[in-house]
Amino acid sequence: MNAMATTKAAVAGLDDTRTVLLAGVGELPAEYTVSRWYAAYTSANHEKRAAELLRAREVEYFLPTYSSVRKWKDRRVQLEMPLFPGYLFVHLALRDRLKVLQVPGVAHLVGFSGTPVALPDAEIETLRAGQASGVRAEPHPFLNVGRRVRIKDGPLAGMQGVLVQRKGKCRVVISIELIQRSVAVDADSADVEAVR
Repeated sequence: MNAMATTKAAVAGLDDTRTVLLAGVGELPAEYTVSRWYAAYTSANHEKRAAELLRAREVEYFLPTYSSVRKWKDRRVQLEMPLFPGYLFVHLALRDRLKVLQVPGVAHLVGFSGTPVALPDAEIETLRAGQASGVRAEPHPFLNVGRRVRIKDGPLAGMQGVLVQRKGKCRVVISIELIQRSVAVDADSADVEAVR
């Protein structure tokens, strides 16, 4: 047998081996094949860079931001800062998670006991709609206590949070439990109702 025939036989053997290995695995569970939203934990101040690299890898992501005015020695600068420092959200099937985990600056997908946990799609879609409509939001310390309310009207309708007062204004602190982060949004008291 010549070298070319030997190489073809070896490749054919590899294909047969792959087929046998895959046949023994069976079908993947639904959570590995269905695209869901996951929180990706990043290194400090790497959220925007990780988002750029995810875009290059054609991974759907969501990095909510807010405008912050910073005063430097000689001027004031308006910056776009991550709304959830250290996190961004990715939409993918778990079988494709290496596309995210191999991005420099991404530490891991948030979950329990090493297993990523999907976020409710409605929660992320509502945050995206609020961001797109220009709702003013900023980071807020995560709260466990306080009055729980539901937003009744506007782009964030249906979201639940904690009602707080700041500078005489009503604000709702919306928390994402999985990543232990919260954001505060301005709300009219007529647009919220108590949650029992």
